[in-house]
Amino acid sequence: MRKPRDFDAELKALDSRAQQLKARKLVQLGELVTATGADALTIEELAGALLAIATTTETQRREVWRRRGAEFFSGQRKAGKAGDATGQQQSGATTEDGRAQPPHAEPGAA
Repeated sequence: MRKPRDFDAELKALDSRAQQLKARKLVQLGELVTATGADALTIEELAGALLAIATTTETQRREVWRRRGAEFFSGQRKAGKAGDATGQQQSGATTEDGRAQPPHAEPGAA
């Protein structure tokens, strides 16, 4: 005879895994903001930029942004492989307080 399944335990395990994935996603989003230099923006500027991209339906503009993002991640992988002896990555220019400067916007890619 087969052992009955404990559906409650399985659901609890799935819920726990979903919470872990949501927490990891939030951490990764925060890391992305920092890695791109967007942490130098005010919260209002960052929110406005995110709202603009989320509501933009212009496929040409979105494609420009997608390509820039792909180039960013491609550069991150290369920098990770060619990092210094301590394993730190060089991410470009910094401000006087040591924070990364945000990337310059391409014309028409606001």
